[in-house]
Amino acid sequence: MSPKNEWEREQERVDGVIEDIEQKIEGIEDRAGDVKEEVIGLRETFWEDVTVNIDEPDDIMETYNSLRQQAELLGERERSHKHVYDQLKTLRRMKHSPYFGRVDFTEDNGHETDQVYIGISSLMDRNDENFLVYDWRAPISSLYYDYSPGPAEYETPEGTIEGNMDVKRQYIIRQGQIKGMFDTGITIGDELLQEVLGGHANTQMKSIVATIQKEQNQIIRYDERPYLVVQGVAGSGKTSAALQRVAYLLYQYRTKITADQMMLFSPNPMFNSYVANVLPELGEENIEQTTFQEYMAYRLESRLHFEDAYDQLEYLLTADQTDAYKTRLESVQYKATLQFKHDVDEYAESLSKDGLVFKNIKFRGSTIVSKKNIYDYFYNLDPFISMPNKLEMVNEWLIQQVEAYEKKERSKEWVDEEIELLGKEELLKIHQKLQAGYRGNSETFDDAVLERRLLSKAIVKKYTKPIKRKIEELKFLNMKAIYTALFHSETGLSEKATKVTRENIESGNLFYEDVTPFLYLEDLIKGTHVYNHIRYLFIDEAQDYSPFQFAFLKKLFPYSRMTILGDYNQAIYAHTLHAPSLLSEDLYKEERAEYMTLLRSYRSTRQIIEFTKGMIPGGEAIEPFNREGSLPSVIRTDDQNVHQATLIKELYRLGEKKYDTIAIICKTAEESREAYELLTSCDIPVRLMDKDTYTFTKGILVIPVYLAKGIEFDAVVLYNASDKNYQHQLDRKLFYTACTRAMHELTLMTMEEPSRFIQEISSDSYTYK
Repeated sequence: MSPKNEWEREQERVDGVIEDIEQKIEGIEDRAGDVKEEVIGLRETFWEDVTVNIDEPDDIMETYNSLRQQAELLGERERSHKHVYDQLKTLRRMKHSPYFGRVDFTEDNGHETDQVYIGISSLMDRNDENFLVYDWRAPISSLYYDYSPGPAEYETPEGTIEGNMDVKRQYIIRQGQIKGMFDTGITIGDELLQEVLGGHANTQMKSIVATIQKEQNQIIRYDERPYLVVQGVAGSGKTSAALQRVAYLLYQYRTKITADQMMLFSPNPMFNSYVANVLPELGEENIEQTTFQEYMAYRLESRLHFEDAYDQLEYLLTADQTDAYKTRLESVQYKATLQFKHDVDEYAESLSKDGLVFKNIKFRGSTIVSKKNIYDYFYNLDPFISMPNKLEMVNEWLIQQVEAYEKKERSKEWVDEEIELLGKEELLKIHQKLQAGYRGNSETFDDAVLERRLLSKAIVKKYTKPIKRKIEELKFLNMKAIYTALFHSETGLSEKATKVTRENIESGNLFYEDVTPFLYLEDLIKGTHVYNHIRYLFIDEAQDYSPFQFAFLKKLFPYSRMTILGDYNQAIYAHTLHAPSLLSEDLYKEERAEYMTLLRSYRSTRQIIEFTKGMIPGGEAIEPFNREGSLPSVIRTDDQNVHQATLIKELYRLGEKKYDTIAIICKTAEESREAYELLTSCDIPVRLMDKDTYTFTKGILVIPVYLAKGIEFDAVVLYNASDKNYQHQLDRKLFYTACTRAMHELTLMTMEEPSRFIQEISSDSYTYK
């Protein structure tokens, strides 16, 4: 068959599939309308269809059952409507591009060859008898990602299916028309990758199901050992593969797990916005996304002011390397270690015998229970009872003490004054509650003495309620004092670092490196906050987590399988200089972890990758995808005015290329503000991105390098690439991270000698102006 006839035949099939899709859409739209009307009707008549009667206990039960049945009916109809809506959304997407791949597969000892077309979702014919398209996550679809024509096999729940692949074909289909079609080998063909990767950067990460590579497919479908650890070079698609993995697991185990049993820890809120569209594109619900920073803020509840990772990094990047700097660096690095965790464990063990610090329980300036009495009660309990259980017993005892104190307070003068001050509405509300509570009581409610007694009880209870709540939350423990006392005990820190830590805590602050140990110690004392329902945890940019933080996460998520992704060449935080990375084998038992490596980079042009891989140890192993572009350029200017004019000229040049995203990457937040103010004074439309930025937008962006991690831009301009700015070991990975954000063009500007990290690279890999 001639290529032209083959193309026509394939287009006829696309047309036929689209007809089936349109017919399905029409039928589902009719059904969706009916279900929607049912939901609206149920909502409008909800209370009409419920029998409400609370006069007698039997009536209350009947009312409860009636409410439950109506709520279940409404919930079932709402779920049906959502399912129909999701079906429609997927079909409308498939209408424009029904599939992207095909394999022709003949089973061993089989006589017929199956033509398997692969797309974002499965599609049956109009009679729901045969598959027109297979979901990319279906077992048979793995043939497309893992094999070239020839012998091939795939796994099913029933066992391995072996056979021969005769054809492996890829399609580029846009608006129902085949724009590209080619047969290929084991990898997804360069033509398709060029078409996808050659476009402009987007403000949201896209699904990569059409271009998944074999090594990415192994990550997506792996589910044997509890820990999957992925070391992926910049631009290797590790985050994309992780999100496709989420979609695969939700498909593969759809009767066992749901999206709310998965969680992603990402580097910052802006990154959450960047990846938020991937799973909905694949027809799946987004899983919970958070950052370690957000989790810490939730746990600390404003009890102490705490530094975040970015403020810590800003200090270490900008402070003069004085003795104070060295002391802080020591603190950062030691508190990241498992040895410090061991120090905290030993300290917590000692607290079971002595050393806990409590707070007085006070009411209106008077002490109900003193901290000494609480201390005595706690340490007089059976020493074999665990600390969390003893605290629960203290909690119950304290509630009893408060309730006993309440009774004494009811006859006090202040209570009468409060009753007098009650407004009519508040008085009526309390009066009605009391009447309801005493309905049927043999005592006459009109009795003034009884009324006063009940009102005083209500008043005192109102004022002691917050105290009881704090007791139940174990806030009678003085965690600030307890953690401070740790630094009066033996640790591996120097005397200077210990003193600085104590002074900082006593002033009501926590260094970033103290937050995890503080929360870990609190959990050892009070009992661990565990997330038993999370079955799969994903940790992105894992190289930035310390061994202590990882140990903490393992305690928080005891039943989770973990996918841990990162790049040790982008480990930009100070504690990572000497501590083992979450990407190293030091932190796992061999039989519990699987290690995978991604060495091929797809983000940047070959020229940018060749330039950047010379900056890091082992960079020669990085494989560039063969997409051509211009050499990175290093531009040195003489003074501030020339630098400013050159920067503006470069931005205009890049703007003429219609790039959607141009990033001016700076080393620090302070340098970012400087660049932003310079450009806005010249009427250049720029947006300043900082740690509080929650959305990633198109245009010219000024951003510190640590916030650009995980994100890509059409073009990158490094604002100050001088050796003065980038010279220390901590700077090397920052510099590498900044340069690897560029997809198409990279410009490095300096007014002084270029960074030594540039000078180490072959001069053939860039232009110097």
